[in-house]
Amino acid sequence: MSKFPVANATVQRWLLDGPLAAYVPTYLARLRQGRYSENTIRHKLHALAHVGRWMELCRCGVEALDERRVERFLHDHLPRCRCAPPLRRYSTEGRAVLMQLLALLRELGVVTVARAPSSPIDDELHRYDAHMRDARGLASNTRRGRLRIVQRLLLSKGSVELTPEHIRRFVADQLERCNTVSNAVAINAALRAYLRWRSTCGDAVQPLLGVIARPAHWRMTSLPRSLTSDEVARVLDACAAAQGSPKRDLAVVRLALDLGLRVGEIAHLQLDDIDWERGTITLRGTKSRRQDVLPLHQAGGRALADYIRHERPSSCERAVFLRHLAPRGQRIGPDALLKVVMRVFRRAGLAHGRSHALRHTLACRLVNGGSPIKEVADILRHRSLDTTQIYAKVDLRALAEVAMPWPGSTA
Repeated sequence: MSKFPVANATVQRWLLDGPLAAYVPTYLARLRQGRYSENTIRHKLHALAHVGRWMELCRCGVEALDERRVERFLHDHLPRCRCAPPLRRYSTEGRAVLMQLLALLRELGVVTVARAPSSPIDDELHRYDAHMRDARGLASNTRRGRLRIVQRLLLSKGSVELTPEHIRRFVADQLERCNTVSNAVAINAALRAYLRWRSTCGDAVQPLLGVIARPAHWRMTSLPRSLTSDEVARVLDACAAAQGSPKRDLAVVRLALDLGLRVGEIAHLQLDDIDWERGTITLRGTKSRRQDVLPLHQAGGRALADYIRHERPSSCERAVFLRHLAPRGQRIGPDALLKVVMRVFRRAGLAHGRSHALRHTLACRLVNGGSPIKEVADILRHRSLDTTQIYAKVDLRALAEVAMPWPGSTA
C-alpha cells in the first residue's frame, strides 16, 4: 500500500481493490512523468478513489466509462455525496481527473470513443466544414469560428431550412448580445459564406442574402501598431527578467520579431523543422496551408539554440516549445504562447501587449528600410497584396515625396 502517496487507509483500499485498481499505477506514473507535485498527486489520487468508489456503488465497469457517466458523477453524485471523508468533492478537480483517466483508458484501448448520434444539422455542418477545408483552404481557427456562428443559426431554427425572417431575427439577437463592429463583421462574413456554399448546392439563397445588411466597416483606416526601437529593447530586456523560463520567452519573441512568425506557427514548430547547417526554418503549420522556408537570423538562432540546450524539458515530444509546468514536457499551444508574449509586454511596461505587434514591427522596419511592398508580403507570407497595403501608411519617406503642401504654408 505504501506505493501510493495516500495516508488514509480507506482511500488506499479503494485504489488497490476498486474497479480502477489495474490502471492506478499507470495513471500515477503519468502524473509523475508530468512533474506534478506530490501534493497535487495526492489530491488527484483522492479524487480518483472517489470515482472508483462511485463506480463500485453504481456497478459501472471500466469499459462503460464515458462522457455521459462523467457528467452523472459531477452533477448527480457530487452535490449529494455522502461518501466517507477525506475524499475530494470539488467538481473542477473531479472533471480534470476523469478526463485524464478517460484519455488514458482510450489510449490503452480499454474504452472506445463512442460516435455521437448524427442529425441533419450535424451532417450539414460536417459537409460545410469539408468544403471550407478542401475547396477554400481555410485555416482551422477560421473554420471553427464560422461553424460556431452557422451552428447557432441552424440550432435556433431547429433545421437546415431557413427563411429571411429567421435570419433577420437571428442577426438582431446576436448583435443585441454583443453590439460591436467586429462581431457584426464576423456574423456577416460567416452567414454570407455559408449561403454562397448553399447556392453551389442548388439552393435558392438570394432572398436570404438580401436580408443580411453589410455593417459599416472601412478597411485599413487605422495604422498598424508597431514598437519603437526603445520599446523593442525593453521587450528583449523583459525576457531576461522572467522568473520561470527566460530563454523560452526570448526565443519566442525573437522568432516573432525577426521572422514575423505567428504564435500558431511558433507552436507548431518541430525540432526537425530547424536546419542548423543551412540556417533555415521550415514552416509547415501555416495559416496559408503551405510550406515555407525562412532564413534563421543569428540572434534568433542563438536564442533558440540556448533554449533547446539549457531550458527545454527532456521529452520524446518533437515540438520545440514544451510546457515547463505540469504536465511538464508536453506541447505548448498557441494560446499559452500568446500569454507568454503578453506577460513579456507587461514586464516591459507596454499596454498594447499583443503578439502581432512584433509582426507589425518587422513589417514597418522593412518598409521604412526601403523594401517594396511585394517583398514585405513575401516575408510575412500574405496570400494577397491587399493585406500588406496597410503598411504603405508607415512608409514616411515615400509619403513625404507625394505629400502636397498644406494650404497657406510656405513649404
